[in-house]
Amino acid sequence: MSRFFHAASVVVAAVAALCTAPPAVADDRLFQALGSKPGLTRLVDDFGQRLLADARMKPFFKDVNLPQLKDKLVEQFCEVAGGPCRREGPGMRRAHEAMDISRSDFNALVEVLQDSMDAQRVPFAVQNRLLARLAPMHRDIVNTP
Repeated sequence: MSRFFHAASVVVAAVAALCTAPPAVADDRLFQALGSKPGLTRLVDDFGQRLLADARMKPFFKDVNLPQLKDKLVEQFCEVAGGPCRREGPGMRRAHEAMDISRSDFNALVEVLQDSMDAQRVPFAVQNRLLARLAPMHRDIVNTP
């Protein structure tokens, strides 16, 4: 019987420790390296202008509510970079299902994003870290051969 009480007290102590342990801190180093929310906002402002100026991308964005798109992109980049933001709305597959997006379209968008990051003087290593986190989304965005 004493073994039972000893085991029970160990379990209770472990649960109590878990409940009082400080929450895990998110890794926001990429978010910080991108300039936090003000840096991401500047990046997305530049990116939005470049998307509309790029002949390959303009057809996809000409009828889009650009301020709303920018807000969503800032939220998404913030979340992906480890910041405190959480993107609301449909998933990437659902958001892009009505569009015919090929791999070359996706790659063109990435080129435009890289141009924006270069213009904002985002260090190359930081660019690569962001792109590595965004890259898996191509599975849900590319929907045309």
